[in-house]
Amino acid sequence: MELLASYHPKVVHFAVGLLTTYILIELLFLIFKKDYLNYSANLILFLGILGAGASMITGNQAFHYADYLFENFDVKIPLGLIDEHENYATITMFWFLGLLLVRIYLTIKKKLKGVFQIIVFVLALTGGYFIYQTGELGGKLVYEHGVGTKIIEHGIEKSIPGESNQLEE
Repeated sequence: MELLASYHPKVVHFAVGLLTTYILIELLFLIFKKDYLNYSANLILFLGILGAGASMITGNQAFHYADYLFENFDVKIPLGLIDEHENYATITMFWFLGLLLVRIYLTIKKKLKGVFQIIVFVLALTGGYFIYQTGELGGKLVYEHGVGTKIIEHGIEKSIPGESNQLEE
């Protein structure tokens, strides 16, 4: 459980980077209207969604680990803030998944131009807002509350003499 949780901060940056790059490619496609930008947008969006899926899996494990610490060691972890972060992450994942399905459909039907292209770009920008909110809440968890940092574990080890190996189970 703890192993996957430890990968969350590493994995999530791939999703953020890829989905943000997708938005930039979508803008370039809107301006230059080149087919290779359209196909690149689909590919980068697909990879970003895979990264978001991995982020959700590792984030879910991180949540369970935080909940374990909260329940067993009375660690003060803002579970409500974690829930809000998780909600935005879920919205972000499914928003971009829906957007990918729309893009693929419009690409196959050769209708991704004109007003549809503008709508897709606006939807991509809206997804950017969800990325921002998810990251903002994740940043608060780490930088304001220490969630996912060794500070919490070291505090537990100091408060329970001789029990430092218990966290590694």
